[in-house]
Amino acid sequence: MRRTLRALALGAALAGALPAAAGGGEIAIRSRPIENFHIGSDETRFGPLRFVGGLEMNARGRDFGALSALRFRTPGETFVGVADTGFWFFGRITRDEAGRPSGVADFRMAAMVDETGEPTREKWTTDAEGLAVRDGVATVGFERAHRIADFRLDPEAMGQPFAERDFLVPAHELRRNRGFETVAHAPADGPLAGALVIVTEKSLDANGDIFAAVLDGPRKGIFSVARSDGFDITDGAFLPDGDLVLLERRFTMADGVAMRLRRIAGDAIRPDATVDGAVLLEADMRYQIDNMEALDAWQRADGTVMLSLMSDDNHSMLQRNLYLEFALVGD
Repeated sequence: MRRTLRALALGAALAGALPAAAGGGEIAIRSRPIENFHIGSDETRFGPLRFVGGLEMNARGRDFGALSALRFRTPGETFVGVADTGFWFFGRITRDEAGRPSGVADFRMAAMVDETGEPTREKWTTDAEGLAVRDGVATVGFERAHRIADFRLDPEAMGQPFAERDFLVPAHELRRNRGFETVAHAPADGPLAGALVIVTEKSLDANGDIFAAVLDGPRKGIFSVARSDGFDITDGAFLPDGDLVLLERRFTMADGVAMRLRRIAGDAIRPDATVDGAVLLEADMRYQIDNMEALDAWQRADGTVMLSLMSDDNHSMLQRNLYLEFALVGD
C-alpha cells in the first residue's frame, strides 16, 4: 500500500507544478544514516560500485526539499545546489571516523531573485534542474521557460544571471516539463577539452532518443543519448577520465520509481552522434531510493572516484530526501 501511495504522489508531482520560492535561510537538517542500500541485505558491492553510506534528511523549514542538482565545491564536503522550486542551497557533508556520511551541517537556502532583488514567485521561470560550477560561476539549466544561465557564485548574495548561453537544441524541440536536466563541465584534459555539456530529460529527436549538446570547444554541436527501457535523464557528471555518468529515472504506476546510472564514453560524444553506454547500477523500490534527481562525481584523498546522489521529495509527505554515496571500484 505504501508503495502505491508513494507512486501516486510521485506521479502527481512529476505532472504538476509546485510552489515557487518563498524565503529561505538557515535550516537545521536532521539526518538518519542509511547503512544498507539493498533493503534487508548487508551487501555493499553492486557491479562496479561499492555503497559507502547514505542519509535520510528531514527539516522543519517549509522550503526544504525539491533538491534537483548538486555540485561539490570541496570534494565530498561543501556543496551548492538548486531546487526546482526556485532556490539555491548550500551545506556541508559531515563524516564519521570511517569516512562515511554522518550528517549535513551549515545548510541554508536562498531564493532566486527577480530583477528587483525580490524572491521569484513564478514557478514557470525558476524550475531549476541542472547545475555546473567552475571558476566562481554557477551555470543553471531551467526547464519550462527553457534556458541556460550563468550566475556569479556568491553564497551570501546570489543575484540575477549575468549571461545566458545559446543551448543549440532547437527551442521547438524542447518539451514543456522535459527540458535541461544535466549541465556539466567536462574535464579540461579530456576529449571534450573542458566543454559545457547539456542533456535534456525527455525532449526526443526523430528517432526517439534524447536531445543533448556540447555548447563550446572543438566538438560543439548537437548529439543524442539513446533512450532505453523507459528511463529518462535527471542529471549527469563527468568522471576524471572524461566519461559522462548519467543518472536516470523511470516511473510507472504499477512498479513505482526506479533509478539507473549509465556510463557514456567521453570520446563518443561528438556532433550528430547517438551515444549509449554500460549500465553501472539499476535499482528499484527494493533499494533505498526515491525520486533520484542529483548527481556529482568527485575524488577522495586516496584517489578513489566517488558518486554522490540526492533525491527530490517533491515536498510530499510520502517521499524522502536522500543522500547516497558510492565508490567506483571496478570496471
